[in-house]
Amino acid sequence: MPKISFWPAALVALLLALVPLRGAYAAPRLPPPPAPGSPGIGSPGADVGPPDCAASGWPWSCLAECEGGGDWHINTGNGYYGGLQFWQSTWVKYGGLVYAPRADLATREEQIEVAQEVLRMQGWGAWPACSRKYGLSGRVHTVEPGDTLFAIATRYRITGGWQALYTANKKLIGSSPDRLKADTMLVIPASAARRALRPSHPAGPDG
Repeated sequence: MPKISFWPAALVALLLALVPLRGAYAAPRLPPPPAPGSPGIGSPGADVGPPDCAASGWPWSCLAECEGGGDWHINTGNGYYGGLQFWQSTWVKYGGLVYAPRADLATREEQIEVAQEVLRMQGWGAWPACSRKYGLSGRVHTVEPGDTLFAIATRYRITGGWQALYTANKKLIGSSPDRLKADTMLVIPASAARRALRPSHPAGPDG
């Protein structure tokens, strides 16, 4: 009788000992999350970890640190102004005069507003050296209140419509394409037209 009860206990102990090993092989530890940034847009290299500038507002604070030493009101007389080093004609073309005569005279937030317009049309390549430094590439649309995938896809005339836009940003948006969070930075697929239409807010993907 004692012999019969001994074997089940031994088997249980053996199985319990094996469980951690099985789990280790079935689900290896995942790498840590990428440095602050938006999936699909790019982020600082994992080998060096998140840069200090990311804590004060990724990616714009890092771009400003690289472009203008983190000084949003810099004017060195080289023809480029502000934290993101706008060329004056670029500042004018993308609506900067609404805020100030030059970028260095505008606030950080106003400079970012104009930079987002540049980003929609030119992409991160408008800041070639610094965007490469932080692994940023492509054109990006920053979601505004009221935006829908349908409206964004129409604005940029994306081949494949809102479905193609959703596919390109699915990991970032999640399982609900009809719910976009303001300030989310969406990758604009390469199939989009180089010149966007004026913003509009028609019905969403299921509208």
